[in-house]
Amino acid sequence: MKQILTERQRKLVGLAGELADEFGQRAEAHDLDGSFPFENYERMKQAGYLRVTVPEELGGLGATLPDLVLLQERLAQGCAATALAVNMHVSPVGQLASLWRINHDSKLERWLRDIADGKVINSTVSAEPGAPLLRHSNTKAVRVDGGYRITGKKIFGTGSSIMTHMSTLAQFDGPKGSEILMFRLSREEEGISILDTWHTLGMRATQSNDIVLDNVFVSDDSIFHRYPVGTLDGRMLQTVWGWAMPTFGATYLGVGAGALQRAKIDIKRFNKHDDPRVQALFGEMEILWESAHATLMVVAQEVWSGELFRQMSVQEGMSRVTMSKYVAANNAVAIVDKVMSVMGGGAYFLKSPYQRIYRDVRAALIQPWQNPDVVEIAGKTALGIEYAPEVPIPEEHIERLLRIGGRLAA
Repeated sequence: MKQILTERQRKLVGLAGELADEFGQRAEAHDLDGSFPFENYERMKQAGYLRVTVPEELGGLGATLPDLVLLQERLAQGCAATALAVNMHVSPVGQLASLWRINHDSKLERWLRDIADGKVINSTVSAEPGAPLLRHSNTKAVRVDGGYRITGKKIFGTGSSIMTHMSTLAQFDGPKGSEILMFRLSREEEGISILDTWHTLGMRATQSNDIVLDNVFVSDDSIFHRYPVGTLDGRMLQTVWGWAMPTFGATYLGVGAGALQRAKIDIKRFNKHDDPRVQALFGEMEILWESAHATLMVVAQEVWSGELFRQMSVQEGMSRVTMSKYVAANNAVAIVDKVMSVMGGGAYFLKSPYQRIYRDVRAALIQPWQNPDVVEIAGKTALGIEYAPEVPIPEEHIERLLRIGGRLAA
């Protein structure tokens, strides 16, 4: 599992590796207790990981999307729950950074500087019971003076234990039609409550509890994007989906890679590495990792460079980025299944670290986009069938992305 990295990437991955090795020592205890790893966040804050995707000129480490794929894959090899939870912060921050590089908005710059200074830990909370993710919402917005009143329930609130702010959405049914509103909220806003609902099979330490919004006021200034209900929005592809799908995939692939690396050590320690059947299983696992890792890196580079948006329609782009998560998630699950097979009955005991990894990686198939959704959009795209109406990315955004991607890659 050797990687060809630049010197800069080696330093960043080295940082993630140092953190992963430390967090791995605490992962079992947090899993058993179902406790949130606050000390891991303090360590990431000290090490600079919480500002890794903030542009360097604003006080961050300036990680690109391909960089973040590498980082998240390495971090997840230590503690899967910490890596998944922090992805809800570092990936959205990267999304905001990509927008700032385009528009140099002063309000967005202040937000990114606050993140670099450790004043803000953001969590993206979008999932709702019974609503297609980011295309419809059962959380309702009612127009009032100066903004909206928001009422609804969010599920899978990963990072809710540590967040100072949250990014989320609601549906506004107005006189000109229905639209999705994207906005930010302070955790301290009146009407926000977090429910103790996270009692799960795996990823227990993420504490991804439900969040209730009860008549919460959202000012007009807090809304950062809006688009028609039921559409595939190009700006969401450019930011949310373009960053989230490869980095979710990388996180779960890292869980599989961690199991594979641990198994290599144990198999040699047990002196089973000369068994041809064992060698065959390791060969299959290496191929699964290599193919998924290559897919993630190619798609991440296409998004980062802007070429995905120039050469593909919104639906084609959505099919491509969700495919990267699909490949990584399913390959990660397959790797861990093979690890359990090669390690034998000992891995089935609760004292074994493999059983925690086995439970954690199963969340890969629940994490959006789920397998049936990816297959549906891929099939329709292949056959030229519309999945949903598109809202294209403004041409000037694409041109700026291409210039920025080329300059930063030089």
